[in-house]
Amino acid sequence: MNSFGWTLIMKRGCFCSKETLNINSTRYVVRERLAQGGFSLIDLVENNITRKLYALKRITCHSLDDQNIALREIENCQRIDSEHVIKVLDFELKGSADIVINAVSHLYIVLPYYKHGSLADHLTMRAKKRDHMPEAQIMQIFLGICEGVRAIHDAKPVPLAHRDLKTANICLNDSFEPIIVDLGSMTEARLQICGQTQAQRLQDEAEERSSIVYRAPELFSVKSYCTIDERTDIWSLGCLLYAMCFFHCPFDPIYEKGDSVALAVLSGNINIPDENIYSQDIHDLIRYMLRMDPMERPFIYSVIEKCHDLIQKLDGRV
Repeated sequence: MNSFGWTLIMKRGCFCSKETLNINSTRYVVRERLAQGGFSLIDLVENNITRKLYALKRITCHSLDDQNIALREIENCQRIDSEHVIKVLDFELKGSADIVINAVSHLYIVLPYYKHGSLADHLTMRAKKRDHMPEAQIMQIFLGICEGVRAIHDAKPVPLAHRDLKTANICLNDSFEPIIVDLGSMTEARLQICGQTQAQRLQDEAEERSSIVYRAPELFSVKSYCTIDERTDIWSLGCLLYAMCFFHCPFDPIYEKGDSVALAVLSGNINIPDENIYSQDIHDLIRYMLRMDPMERPFIYSVIEKCHDLIQKLDGRV
């Protein structure tokens, strides 16, 4: 059960459903399907009384482990306080999963609905016209994403890591501010790996939960004795900023050709197009985050500091 591999349903046609759901005594009417994954769905729902729209995530749990992982998403979300990270508005667990008797449970999570969709949707529309986002706008949106990541990394009692940062997991609110969504892959950030068994377990989890083209190199081939920390997210942020500039992340073309993304990532070669409208400063910021050695990669505070410097510089140019 995971949040990776969502199929976004772009057609905004009639879902033709009169399904209603009661969550903690509040009644919702299902309006349309927004996205679907292996064991979970996201629907657009309407509060039957207020008529306000929400996104409803439904997770089907086939075992107690599935159920605990699903509930951990809510628990982790409640530990983060940021205007740039999605809030769980309500939730209810119905049933009890039991793999022995083949019983499933269903977790219903009520979330804000962002009518402007994701950053990935916005970039797809711009890509059709080759309409590159201005550098100042990129940096303002990216700074908001970084502020959300800082809140995740500052979680108490222990830091968390999102582990699946990508343009599809950034929504845009009415003010065009970024909101980090889909916290299903989020986990404790700092892990001490001691032995091949732990290394393989983490590698398997990363394959299941972290999108391949945004995945940090240390998660492709986890060493038997190493430390993994929140800087896995910094690598993903580097890929994300690259995508904001060039409409795709550095490893999308490799994936689309069917070549090995793992080999491409582990090679450490990041190709920034020669002809582009962006400053050397933004190229340097991308490379700053895409450092192969995680111990040489910056923490989020340093990235935010560089963002502020670059925005100030851009303001000076204007």
